[in-house]
Amino acid sequence: MSTLRETVASWFAGMRTVGAAAADGAGTLPVRLSGRGSFSNPVQPALARGFDQPLIWVTVTLLLWGLVMVYSASIAMPDNPRFANYSHTHFLVRHIASIAVAFIAALLAFQVPLQTWERIAPWLFIASLVLLMAVLVPFIGKGVNGARRWIALGVLNFQPSELAKFSVVIYAADYMVRKMEVKERFFRAVLPMAGAVAIVGLLLLAEPDMGAFMVIAVIAMGILFLGGVNARMFFLIALILVVAFGLMIALSDWRRERIFAYLNPWDDHYSMGKGYQLSHSLIAIGRGEIFGVGLGGSVEKLHWLPEAHTDFLLAVIGEEFGLIGVLCVIGLFLWLTRRIMHIGRQAIALDRVFAGLVAQGVGIWMGFQAFINMGVNLGALPTKGLTLPLMSYGGSAILINLIAIAVVLRIDFESRTLMHGGRL
Repeated sequence: MSTLRETVASWFAGMRTVGAAAADGAGTLPVRLSGRGSFSNPVQPALARGFDQPLIWVTVTLLLWGLVMVYSASIAMPDNPRFANYSHTHFLVRHIASIAVAFIAALLAFQVPLQTWERIAPWLFIASLVLLMAVLVPFIGKGVNGARRWIALGVLNFQPSELAKFSVVIYAADYMVRKMEVKERFFRAVLPMAGAVAIVGLLLLAEPDMGAFMVIAVIAMGILFLGGVNARMFFLIALILVVAFGLMIALSDWRRERIFAYLNPWDDHYSMGKGYQLSHSLIAIGRGEIFGVGLGGSVEKLHWLPEAHTDFLLAVIGEEFGLIGVLCVIGLFLWLTRRIMHIGRQAIALDRVFAGLVAQGVGIWMGFQAFINMGVNLGALPTKGLTLPLMSYGGSAILINLIAIAVVLRIDFESRTLMHGGRL
């Protein structure tokens, strides 16, 4: 009996020693990356639920704040004869319904392993191409303000360009994994992907939707660069894209006019035309000053600022919450982008290259689109029809954004499972 007690006591002593050692080394994980040897990669301790809860809370914060601001920006729209048949809560109710549907879709997307996304990546990309072609068919696509970008599905107008952003993230990540051995060769690694993006671009420009094309091109370029494409080839692609976008603007009268209006929106020639939205966006932000005029107190949303609940939601935030509100939105998106990129780096450190590139692609997408939208609202960039992710009104955008966040959470969940000795 004495021997048994001594054995048990020594066992618990050993457990305490291991626990102390684990506490000393908490937050580190030895991994091997690209044959460079082992190193300690800092990671956050796994939460009880197995996924990144701060990421969820930041996403929920953006969704709820966006919901409040969509209601504030759209409450007066029924006073306009164009929307006379709508109730004051029309856009609020539709936005709540969109978030509910997107939440269910995100829960389902979280259940899908990354291996499945990798397997269906080419088919998802093809499906997005088919939908981008379908939207151009007169009896299928729905035109609004001269652009044909939506497919009417009863209660929801689906925008295929949003699915295209997500499918390009998945496809480009899968493409880089398959081309890893020839990533230094331009014609075998870069050119096929460039051709795929060009096809998407031509379909988007036919709608026209140059803003979505810019986002997709940056996503593809970012994944190619993070996947290890030669830096010289990367800068060559960037130069080609800059020249291509420059030619698109130079050869299009209305795009050229938009650039001139951006340079001087207060000019009499532009203030009531191409520079109208920008000038009223700047007026709204200027009225907000430091602390804003208060929630619901915006004047510019009263039929002065077009698309206040979609593309120019940040201008209403700036007017009602002031500089403080705008800085809070910027801070939330900076944190969101940085955290998603960290999840991607962590997955790559665990030799899960596809998962890591998908997460980083989503980070590039969210960060770049938010940057463009904010730049447009603040007058730092020419006017472009891009919404603020997770906040602006738009059913298909909210749906695809939440699915993308759910996939990132799945990547984090699988990484945590592997780090704690589990199997996928």
